[in-house]
Amino acid sequence: MEIFGVYHLEAARRLPHLPAEHPCARLHGHSFRIEVHVAGPLDAGKGWVLDFADLDRAWQPIHAALDHRYLNDVPGLANPTSEHLAIWIWEHLKDALPGLVRIEVRETERSGCVYRGE
Repeated sequence: MEIFGVYHLEAARRLPHLPAEHPCARLHGHSFRIEVHVAGPLDAGKGWVLDFADLDRAWQPIHAALDHRYLNDVPGLANPTSEHLAIWIWEHLKDALPGLVRIEVRETERSGCVYRGE
């Protein structure tokens, strides 16, 4: 069974490895939509995989570190593509959420990435 939580971040960034004429090389912001997926057996007594409150608690330090920040200044995010952001989030959640199976980062309604801890 798999559950997920949906979270939001407002953050600014620039992608430093792009040509100067690329729009993402300039400072810009996104309203990121993040999904955190956890899988595991259904607890017969409680009837759930994980308490959603535990998922929210695990998310709080991520939110504090990234929300309303300039992502390029966050250690480990010097090149804050959606892909690097997904990996960064995974690395910061994996110990708190042993059943972590997927991080989805959407930077717009039409674009994003999925990371499964490869």
